[in-house]
Amino acid sequence: MNEVEKIELSKKVKTDIDYWLKKFPETQRQSALLAALHIVQDAHNGYLTPPLMEAIAAYIGIPAIAVLEVASFYMMYDLKPTGKHKLYVCTNIACQLRGADEIMHHLEKKLKVKPGETTQDGRFTLKEFECLGACTGAPMMQINKDYYENLTPEKVDKILVSLVES
Repeated sequence: MNEVEKIELSKKVKTDIDYWLKKFPETQRQSALLAALHIVQDAHNGYLTPPLMEAIAAYIGIPAIAVLEVASFYMMYDLKPTGKHKLYVCTNIACQLRGADEIMHHLEKKLKVKPGETTQDGRFTLKEFECLGACTGAPMMQINKDYYENLTPEKVDKILVSLVES
């Protein structure tokens, strides 16, 4: 990663990461990386920049490339700006069999974006997600940290209206 700027993690972010670091032996500090990435992403407009990932690496004491490898591998981390609300539509087999394609197409049409894109107003980012682990409620999606199950296009419209009004 190129060092464009140095970022100091806030005291709150460090305290939150420390909570996770304490759960692992000193020799296994990298085990707190997933939690640290979530904490930093949530504290910085919903995405991770190279300087933020370098700050995480320095704080945990692991190579910066290890942080980038993990952040770029998992779908729940964003490396570019996203909308205020991240809509993750589950596209695994249970959701597919119960109408995930219809939900995804409905959202694409309604929001005028494709998966991976953000609406012009910056309100929504639409993403496909391989599995969100709520098969009994298929089709489903996660918006930010909340799950919405047994979706229909009508239910999706009501959810979107509630988000716009919030």
